[in-house]
Amino acid sequence: QVQPVESGGGLVQAGGSLRLSCAASGRTFTDYAVGWFRRAPGKEREFVAVISWAFGSTNYADSVKGRFTISRNNAKDTVYLQMNSLKPEDTAVYFCAANHRGSSAITSAGNFESWGQGTQVTVSS
Repeated sequence: QVQPVESGGGLVQAGGSLRLSCAASGRTFTDYAVGWFRRAPGKEREFVAVISWAFGSTNYADSVKGRFTISRNNAKDTVYLQMNSLKPEDTAVYFCAANHRGSSAITSAGNFESWGQGTQVTVSS
């Protein structure tokens, strides 16, 4: 079973950018769908974006469409989340997760089997 490992969080001012990385450990992301979720203080975990490793198809939450971009690097077995035009409401712990069904249509956290430890993103106003 693949183990996602996140990196790239930090503190940024509103309007700024950050790029998160999610590397595969234990096995490759081949045939998986890899998604990003986030949990803000006092809120439920929510879906952010997902990419199908096999097809490259993507899916985004409405709240991040046009600002965030999910992509993959096959050679590095890594998924990226490029976050632009960040807002204070994007402040959260961001988690990378893998789903063996491989479909970018699946956005429910319960369908993702493997989770990373999370990385903190803080956007100051």
